[in-house]
Amino acid sequence: MASIDRTAYPRFRGTVTARELVESFTPTADEVGWARGKTTADQTFLVLVIRLKCYQRMRYFPGLDEVPDAVAGHIRTALGLPDSVAVGVEAVRSAARYRDYVRERLGVEYDAADVRGIAETAIRAAAATKDNPADLINVALEELLESGRELPGYTTLDRMVAKIRAEVNRDVFATVAGRITPGQRARLTELLVVDPSSRRSRFDRLKDPAKAATIGKFKVRLAHLADLDALGPTDAWLQGVPPGKISHFAGEARVTDVADFVKIGDEKRFTLLASFIHVLRTSARDEVTEMFCKRMAVIHKKGRARLEALREEHRAESERLLEVFGDVLAAVREAAEPADTANAPDAEKDTGTATIDATGSGTVDGAVEPAAEDGRSAAARTGEMVLAALTAGGGIAALSASHEAVAAHHGNNYLPLCEQYSFRGWRTPA
Repeated sequence: MASIDRTAYPRFRGTVTARELVESFTPTADEVGWARGKTTADQTFLVLVIRLKCYQRMRYFPGLDEVPDAVAGHIRTALGLPDSVAVGVEAVRSAARYRDYVRERLGVEYDAADVRGIAETAIRAAAATKDNPADLINVALEELLESGRELPGYTTLDRMVAKIRAEVNRDVFATVAGRITPGQRARLTELLVVDPSSRRSRFDRLKDPAKAATIGKFKVRLAHLADLDALGPTDAWLQGVPPGKISHFAGEARVTDVADFVKIGDEKRFTLLASFIHVLRTSARDEVTEMFCKRMAVIHKKGRARLEALREEHRAESERLLEVFGDVLAAVREAAEPADTANAPDAEKDTGTATIDATGSGTVDGAVEPAAEDGRSAAARTGEMVLAALTAGGGIAALSASHEAVAAHHGNNYLPLCEQYSFRGWRTPA
């Protein structure tokens, strides 16, 4: 029997709050007058109002012994009855008559066959994709409430769900088992054989969870996935079976012991095993992927750490290269000062594009650049001073090598550094 606590079947839960008492169980003046006209004694008056308010709240008639004392007491106070008026026990005929009174007032027509037909249709349609009994009961409740029908007893729905669910699942079991060849059945049956030494079966070992994402455990999980794939094509076996039912069958197989498995019919046993293996294959692939991603994350982390270490190692060299570059700029500025035309005559102040001919003399828009006192051009002086600054910094060859080493790790691209931490060392020879 499915637990009523896992369904949406309306019922009294624990303590009824004061707000719920006021909003759901306070009779109106019209309801009080109607109930008084239908009864002659205070006790039956109280019982009729309780039945009316409970139906309005629950959409069915709970037994008087199920009504909390707080609800009965609240209604008794609202009716102005003394505490001595008790709910008591109804006669069967009186209970049926009061239910008819309530249905007549609320315009409800109760037809047990009609209610069962609506519930059965809804359950049978849902059972094709769902397998949890609580879910199937909830589907029937929703359909009955939407159609304005009175709800049947919970046990009625529970028995109906059990019967229909068994019929639908029998068809599924027969279909799945019919797709499994004799050889594949033999392999599945071997899973249930208990090893006398370890007292465990392969089926029990299949339930072992994944270990930490170390390379050793990674290889073990890959072997586990290969073993699962070798058991058979579960995708083909379970083709057309909704994922919800596969998940439920797998859950049932997980909590079933090997000793109980041998007591189950062949068709159901093979279907449960196929569903369990199918779910394990899916989860094993997820685990392998997750373990791989964790290993890749470690590699990337090491690459980023190595990049930061290289930057720290090259920090002093980077600062030295900047100093050399500053010396080069200073030399260029110094060499350009004698050629400054700020004090030259107006005719010589025109600016243009500077060029250097083959002899090293400079021109500006075709005009010959003024030479220095020693006869050298500004370009020649600049070149000499730049070369002197580079030589003082260690020479062009050494500076070029330092520049390449520093520039190689100047950006944020750490990916080339990851190769040394890659999976190359983890691979086993073929």
